[in-house]
Amino acid sequence: MFDKILIANRGEIACRVIMTARKMGVRTVAVYSDADAQSQHVSLADEAVHIGPSPVAESYLQADRIIQAALDTGAQAIHPGYGFLSENPDFVRKVGAAGLTFIGPSASAIDAMGLKDAAKSLMVEAGVPVVPGYQGSNQDVAFLAAEADKIGYPILIKARAGGGGKGMRLVENPADFKSEFEAAQREGQSSFGDPICLIEKYIAQPRHVEIQVFGDQHGNVVHLFERDCSLQRRYQKVIEEAPAPDMPPAVRAAMGKAAVEAAKAIGYVGAGTVEFIADGSDGLKEDGFWFMEMNTRLQVEHPVTEAITGLDLVALQLRVAAGDALPFCQDDLSIDGWAFEARIYAEDVPKGFLPAIGTLNHLAFPAGTTFETGSVRIDSGIRSGDDISPFYDPMIAKVIVHGPDRRTALKMLTAVLAQCHVGGATTNIAFLSALSKHAGFQAGNVDTNLIARDLEELIDTTTPADHIIAAASVLSLGLVPTETGDPWQGLANWRHWSNATYTSRIVHDAEPISRKIEPLSEGRFLVHDGDTSRTIGTVLKAGTQYTLDLDGVQSTLGLVVQGRSIFAFQDGRSFAFEIPDPLAGHAEGADGGDNVFAPMPGMVTIVSAKPGQSVTEGDSLFVLEAMKMEHALRAPRDGIVAEVLVQPGMQVVDGDLLLQMEPEDE
Repeated sequence: MFDKILIANRGEIACRVIMTARKMGVRTVAVYSDADAQSQHVSLADEAVHIGPSPVAESYLQADRIIQAALDTGAQAIHPGYGFLSENPDFVRKVGAAGLTFIGPSASAIDAMGLKDAAKSLMVEAGVPVVPGYQGSNQDVAFLAAEADKIGYPILIKARAGGGGKGMRLVENPADFKSEFEAAQREGQSSFGDPICLIEKYIAQPRHVEIQVFGDQHGNVVHLFERDCSLQRRYQKVIEEAPAPDMPPAVRAAMGKAAVEAAKAIGYVGAGTVEFIADGSDGLKEDGFWFMEMNTRLQVEHPVTEAITGLDLVALQLRVAAGDALPFCQDDLSIDGWAFEARIYAEDVPKGFLPAIGTLNHLAFPAGTTFETGSVRIDSGIRSGDDISPFYDPMIAKVIVHGPDRRTALKMLTAVLAQCHVGGATTNIAFLSALSKHAGFQAGNVDTNLIARDLEELIDTTTPADHIIAAASVLSLGLVPTETGDPWQGLANWRHWSNATYTSRIVHDAEPISRKIEPLSEGRFLVHDGDTSRTIGTVLKAGTQYTLDLDGVQSTLGLVVQGRSIFAFQDGRSFAFEIPDPLAGHAEGADGGDNVFAPMPGMVTIVSAKPGQSVTEGDSLFVLEAMKMEHALRAPRDGIVAEVLVQPGMQVVDGDLLLQMEPEDE
């Protein structure tokens, strides 16, 4: 076994690898950019090496710097994690040329599966079923549009070097083919340095089922059963589970066999995933699944496979890379129970899943460690006080639950999500909670269109309830005990002759909220909202959990005060309130509709608007690239463009003014 390894990654996966290496007695070296100097993976590793500025192209994609860091620190091997250089065959060759071991497959195996078009051709030769489509080299738009007509709409355009939903477009109308093809090319070039795309038939009711495979250097290859990753939005996975619901044993065996054959065809070594698209319209069938692609690395969702097999896939990666044979054969493996993984992201779901940034002032999960065995596991690379950076993927944590059966595990997922409290950035926790309660998902009726089909009912746009506003109003005045409260706080309401009356002023979503608060006794208050008065009782239960009684109706609520911010958590939903500074002036608001602002940090890639141009509400004005995805910014109303303040290639931050329209009265 290696004495020391370097981890060429950051965040959650770097922490994940470090924890297993530590258990195995292997020392670790972290690498970090400017933005990650204080990150958790840096503090967990035995050593850390700075490799460059914050942008990934100047740090985590700098192969030579990473290899030199490994040589300088005496590391014997490099673990790539996922993303970044994990599927870069040139990096693998450089690692080997430097006398180091790459903890993953060979460069030739990555080459074979790295481009979707070549991989599909290879799978046809290996006898693995593939989706009908065109994966040739001709990139002429007119030619590809004709091929799409032959295949039949709807079709998928996919960047051949793509992954994670990047460079992928669903086209249902032939008139949209050209614009969607060009967008997929841009994303392919931006994310992977390769604009070439392929097209394939879109399965109407598709299920995304993938098989975890593992090979060693002695020619042994096994599969570790399947994961169902059908809950997706924009082709990015949201909740994964293992095993797949309603999976017939014969189909499992057929998929597993096909995956093993695919891996053997390229001499695969290490952890890999063979992804299949299955027709879920009439149940899974042995002749109803097709090869999509192979990910030649460890997957984000690997913990659900670990949960149902009892294996540590990272430990297996290290042992196989060190030359050990797999310690089991296919017949030794079996499925134990059911597991789910939900990915918590900093993103604004009601605003189209826009990535969000911010400082995580409060972060609390039901499991207390980064990596722990048991029925609940939280994998994260972020701590309270950390920033969500615009430079990297905005994932905060992965919530993994394992139960004896699907129904129990899904109930556990719902319960655990309700206990995940994140304050300081907008997250998708409420969305994940709604998904876990979705009737179709609970029944196992999943396909990749479920989220898009039922998006409106899954998006939480509810305003805070009366008891939440009342509790936040009282808390803003410091009248109830907190986790770090002043021991004299209980005397704040005492008066010799009569009850005191306070005015609470808080802000939620830029809307001011004012309440009159009249203490009645310790922990009990009268809250006045105009002519309406309600009695609220608050009791600090444990930590930041409160038991509330509003006019006799009891509930449990998480409440946290951080500076001038108050965060309330209940049933997977979170609400943020600000306590205005009475000495600060009032900022002027935007003149609603006359200006277009950047909704997030990113780079302007396309400017369609011109001064003097007449636009209609919804017209595309700009394309902004953020988190390696393209986002169209559209006209807020009908009108005339007065001034365009940016040009292609400019980097902007959240709130930057991009365009001004002529005032409506003109």
